[in-house]
Amino acid sequence: MTEENKADKKKCSGKGKAMFAYGILQLSSSVISAVALAAIALSLCSVKQESKVFNECVEEVQANGKSSSDAVRFCNGGK
Repeated sequence: MTEENKADKKKCSGKGKAMFAYGILQLSSSVISAVALAAIALSLCSVKQESKVFNECVEEVQANGKSSSDAVRFCNGGK
């Protein structure tokens, strides 16, 4: 009986290592996902700031008497 118990423990030790590796992979993928979501959130803040500046530019150019399309073209870098 003791020999069978030892054989069973040896069989289970490989499964334990595999489950540990699986847990590490799951944890690391969760961390990577969290970092990616944080990066997306920060980039959205940047886009919001850029759109605010663009809208202010369009309003300023329109106040100088140009049409909306001319104002948008100017603020996009056109002449």
